[in-house]
Amino acid sequence: MAADGGAAAGRGLVRLRAALRHPLALPVGLAAFAAAGAAYLYRTNPHQPGQLLPRCPLEWATGLLCPGCGGTRMTYDLLHGDLVAAFHDNAAMLLLGLPAAAYLFTRMLREGLRGRHYRPEPTRLGTAAIVATALVWTVGRNVAG
Repeated sequence: MAADGGAAAGRGLVRLRAALRHPLALPVGLAAFAAAGAAYLYRTNPHQPGQLLPRCPLEWATGLLCPGCGGTRMTYDLLHGDLVAAFHDNAAMLLLGLPAAAYLFTRMLREGLRGRHYRPEPTRLGTAAIVATALVWTVGRNVAG
């Protein structure tokens, strides 16, 4: 009896591994994770102190804002329809990061629906542009205050 149960469990693991390798597994998992995070964040105001939300380690250690600082507040403001506050929280992420993430997610989902994996392969120039933009944004927002 135990051997039969073990075989069934083994088949279950094989099916699970196959499902996780499916091209739709990543975009569906990302969508579920984002929906859960958005649901939590909708009810948790990061503008108020004492909330159960992570703090930026760079800002905590140095007082400097990283390129992503304000992203949680920006997302909260977007979920509540306040585009001006979202822009104020992190303009670069709103104008550059979100459209790029939306494009990558849409492309991954479209390819997954076609049964193919999508793996973005950034060029050296693209990577340099992303790093340069992040550095300029980081310096600019910390100098401007």
